[in-house]
Amino acid sequence: MTQQTAVRAGSQVHDPWRYRWIVLGIATFTQAASGFFVGGIGALGVHLQSALNLSTAQLGLLVSAAQFVPLAGLLVAGELLDRYSERWVVGIGAGVVALALGAGSLAPGYMALLVALLVVGTGYSTVQPGGSKSVASWFDASQRGVAMGIRQAGLPLGAALASAVLPLVAEEFGWRATLLTGGFVALLGAGLFTGCYRQPPASPASPAPRSKEPSAALAAQLRARLRMLREPSMVKIMLSGTSLISVQCGVGILTVLHLHQGSSVGTGQAALILVASQGAGVAGRICLAAWSDRSSFGRYAIVLVCMVAVIAGLVVLMTPAGRAPVVAFGVFVWLGFFGFGWYGPWVAYVTEAAPPGKTGFALGLAMSVNQIAIVTVPPVLGLLVDLTNSFTPAWAVLSLLTVVALAVTAEAEFRTRRSALDH
Repeated sequence: MTQQTAVRAGSQVHDPWRYRWIVLGIATFTQAASGFFVGGIGALGVHLQSALNLSTAQLGLLVSAAQFVPLAGLLVAGELLDRYSERWVVGIGAGVVALALGAGSLAPGYMALLVALLVVGTGYSTVQPGGSKSVASWFDASQRGVAMGIRQAGLPLGAALASAVLPLVAEEFGWRATLLTGGFVALLGAGLFTGCYRQPPASPASPAPRSKEPSAALAAQLRARLRMLREPSMVKIMLSGTSLISVQCGVGILTVLHLHQGSSVGTGQAALILVASQGAGVAGRICLAAWSDRSSFGRYAIVLVCMVAVIAGLVVLMTPAGRAPVVAFGVFVWLGFFGFGWYGPWVAYVTEAAPPGKTGFALGLAMSVNQIAIVTVPPVLGLLVDLTNSFTPAWAVLSLLTVVALAVTAEAEFRTRRSALDH
């Protein structure tokens, strides 16, 4: 961007190079605020099980309910983001999250709470791809990784804060008050993003001349987009994403229960260990994304490192040593750093692998594939724990998924690099 362009944009943003950091800040806050309550459900596990008489599988379904609608909603959100400003798409979505959580605080029981969380997922569908697209449009490739890492750190940051605050709210005021708290925080995020976000001066406010082409049939556009599923880069994205997001779900929903039931740690201390794990995830998303900016092996190599590290941590949890409180604490922090931190370099890789003009849809497509794991994994892991009265089978399933993804995608990455060297 030239200096003259920056001056001409002065009526909108005085210094676009400085304002991008403001954009990053509000995108990160909105991410943290929108995912605040759902990110804290794991820390509320003991309270919700006691108040609503839930099994571990039913607790997992609460997480899945908030993530069910995004299976399709992320695709719709991605298409909207390629047509309209992120300011309104994300702002309205975060507002829906706030309203749904407020309504959920009035739920008479478990089933009504599930319905409220389904509506939460409808609004949240816009926040993940919208925030990522807004940051990608403001930062060039040299800083995009660290910017994405900071922005994606919003999710574990919100979850860590929720894990620290919501159990205290539940103890003092009951579980309904935790939904009101989450709704208020989400409303703050919606207001901040709508009020402060601006398009970068170099990009048009309405980025979709192709959406006005009457000759392009909807079916043909859909086929063109779904062809991305066959691209080698998208195959790597989907396999690595589903395996690592499964681990992330497992850590979020089972950490407190593993420590409380398997290691005889008190619920308060177990919740603090979950906070530490999620705090490590914040650091991981930033540090690993910054490493991907400078790595000569490319961004995907960092994702492979995360898979290796996650497998090692899960193996330790499956041994008797993994039930020792000190060892378990160290492993959950390790899994937090790599099992949450992978998302920073991964989402930066997605934005750079996307075809021109289809960044929003590519993000929505990749994240919607992840949603399949997000929806299915928590109740499946909970059911495994209920049936076996042990956490070992759950950790073993997550480890196996990651091993398979590592083997397939590492081979594909090696072939890609060898082909590039040959040419």
